[in-house]
Amino acid sequence: MFRFGFLVLLGLSLAQTSPTAIREYPVKPGSHPHDVAPAPDGKVWFTAQFTGELGILDPVSGQSSYVKLGEGSAPHGVIAGPDGAAWITDSGLNAIVRVDGKSLEVRRYPLPASAANANLNTAAFDARGVLWFTGQSGYYGRLDPRTGRVEAWPAPRGRGPYGITATPDGAVYYASLAGNHVARIDPATGQATVLEPPTKGQGARRVWSDSKGMVWVSYWNTGQLGRYDPKTGAWKEWKLPGTNPQTYAVYVDDRDVVWVSDFGANAVHSFDPATERFTTYPLPTPRSSVRQILGRPGEVWLPLSGADKVAVLRTR
Repeated sequence: MFRFGFLVLLGLSLAQTSPTAIREYPVKPGSHPHDVAPAPDGKVWFTAQFTGELGILDPVSGQSSYVKLGEGSAPHGVIAGPDGAAWITDSGLNAIVRVDGKSLEVRRYPLPASAANANLNTAAFDARGVLWFTGQSGYYGRLDPRTGRVEAWPAPRGRGPYGITATPDGAVYYASLAGNHVARIDPATGQATVLEPPTKGQGARRVWSDSKGMVWVSYWNTGQLGRYDPKTGAWKEWKLPGTNPQTYAVYVDDRDVVWVSDFGANAVHSFDPATERFTTYPLPTPRSSVRQILGRPGEVWLPLSGADKVAVLRTR
């Protein structure tokens, strides 16, 4: 068990009027927490990528416990499903893994043989409760929890599928890091259509929908934030602040504020779409390497993969 770390108060830009706290919680040394997801019971799940476990952090006590996922496990992404379970993309097992939110029972859904070594990355549930996922070696697919059926398709441009999101109207989009594009998946047919951002070679890494169905994209190679409007087909892009930004994760909170992590600045930034202004929150621990962001109302959760910590930034 591990106790939480120190509390750091950060001054904010003029866009905000009160200090915001980042609290860090050390977790198992060597676990390399890759992704994080607030759980329905108030705890926080995280993928312990290097130890093959699902971590469960209690923010009240600061203690964490762990669930072994299986021999050879290397979990990448985790999200909370509509059934209250943790759903994990496990590249080591080449399977989608479900951990029951109460019993902690582990169930694995292997990918078909046609998608061996898919290098699973992230997942998202659509409006019908179907789980969609990406594999960076060149695959995307879906799992229907009602039947247990798993399908996978080769990506239209091969290697690269990484982040994935579902919009409120049921559409699904993924970002292709190696392919430098975003793709829209037809949930009925599974067919993917490539969408080209204006900036070439941008390294679209993660993707997230806001409440209006706008699709926000992190550009790893060029340090930008992009937005795609499915209604008009228009793109808009913004450069992150600083001299050497590296945009890794993107997340949109319940107020439609956009959050991005920046490896170059060892920081997270919030972005207000109304004013088009960034606010920067430096991370207390050097080389934190925040690879993903997720949250719940008033809280933005961060896995510090480079520091074996999980952190929360409270926004209200």
